Amino acid sequence: MVLILHATRVSRGILIGVALFVVIVAGVLIAKGRSGRPESVDTAVTRADYRIKEVHLREEGRGGVKWQLHADQAETFEQSGKTILRKVRIGIEEPSRTWEVTGDEAEMAKASKDVQLRGNVVLVSSDGLRLETARLSWVGEEQRAWTDDPVTVYRAGAVVKGRGLDARIGQQSTTIKGRVQAVFTPGARS
Repeated sequence: MVLILHATRVSRGILIGVALFVVIVAGVLIAKGRSGRPESVDTAVTRADYRIKEVHLREEGRGGVKWQLHADQAETFEQSGKTILRKVRIGIEEPSRTWEVTGDEAEMAKASKDVQLRGNVVLVSSDGLRLETARLSWVGEEQRAWTDDPVTVYRAGAVVKGRGLDARIGQQSTTIKGRVQAVFTPGARS
């Protein structure tokens, strides 16, 4: 009888020990699963034919206009003829002024070199113009910059807001579309 009682205590002790071990292991796994963060992957899965980091392009265009393009990353898709650029900065040098355009992302057509910038697009010129919008497209053949998104233009004490913009560089005309709101501060240049 003493032997059976002792065996029952031992088996009960082993059972309690195993149960405690399982609870501790399960608790550790649950805690690690909740607090563990997946490792960030620098390169996302992509179907791009080419992927390039730190892109720098320079080209001289019509009438002595030069432009430079800088991007943190580019992905080229040969079949569709487009390139996606990340963290883009484009510098344009005209004989009388310079421009800098920045955006989070751009899509450039290979054949035409037309560009659509997206995300926090800001254009700044050396003569004091600043334009902000979410998206800005450039059509090289027409020398046209445009957007249908809200746009804000700052220049010499004036702030103009509208929904959309159409700038024809060759014609030196810019139209702000939609319901336009303009605020002029005293002493602003015309």
